[in-house]
Amino acid sequence: MKLLVYGAGVLGSLFAARLHEAGHEVALLARGRRLAALRRDGVQLAEAESPDVRRVPVPVVEHSAGGYDLTAVFVRTHQVEAVLESLAGLEGDVLFLHNWAAGPEPLGSVIGHERVLLGFGTAAGTMEGDVVRYRATNFMTRRVAMPIGEPEARSSPRLERIVRTFRTTGINARTEPKMDAWLKTHAAFEVPLGQAVHTAGGPVALAEDPDAVRGMLRLMRQNLAAMPTPPAPGGFAALRILPEGVLVAALRRFLRSPTAVHSGLGNVSPATAAELARLAEQIRACTKVQ
Repeated sequence: MKLLVYGAGVLGSLFAARLHEAGHEVALLARGRRLAALRRDGVQLAEAESPDVRRVPVPVVEHSAGGYDLTAVFVRTHQVEAVLESLAGLEGDVLFLHNWAAGPEPLGSVIGHERVLLGFGTAAGTMEGDVVRYRATNFMTRRVAMPIGEPEARSSPRLERIVRTFRTTGINARTEPKMDAWLKTHAAFEVPLGQAVHTAGGPVALAEDPDAVRGMLRLMRQNLAAMPTPPAPGGFAALRILPEGVLVAALRRFLRSPTAVHSGLGNVSPATAAELARLAEQIRACTKVQ
């Protein structure tokens, strides 16, 4: 399988490096200063707080020339519309791996509905200069699986083939039969969380303000209650039925945890704010929340 990874941020860089090291024919698309750094040094990776930096010589391209069996798209929510036209000119399937609550229709209307697959990259990390710093447990273990699914709630030979290919590289991928509902549920949770963290100045700062955590939880519950489909996975229903005090305490513990602190959740950049704003628009459009 010939693969193109579209987007050279944290997730795209991790993904491309892992595929390359496993022997797959993969190219990483980047532009500007990031393209120059990748051509000079390759993908630079460092685990957690380790001082060791590993360089992976992933082939990089500035333009997508075509001929790929699969393009995996790792861009932010508010950047998707800008890249759809370039994806329309490619061959092969397109797997969108990012926050997205608008459903497959706006994607398929541009690139062709039969080419669309949906998913979510569950790895997390930060970019320190040109070095991607990440936690291996979030990317290549069974603790956090990367869900991938067809737009319609079904399986398919191509989906099984893609998941199987990723698993052979050590990437913990799995099929998700309700991928669109999964993405909407994740957004219903992620938008209040991300905006509250952004306002507080970081996850630990938010944890120290129980009233802010309580307000965040109520927005999550409001979003989930207005969802057009049941939450997926079903465990998110607990956010609607468990006592508020129990959930506030659990969320405050999570916000203080190494998982939250090192996950990139504390990224309060303008790009993060723009992504959350676009995702919030999508949530309002697919629910009764105004």
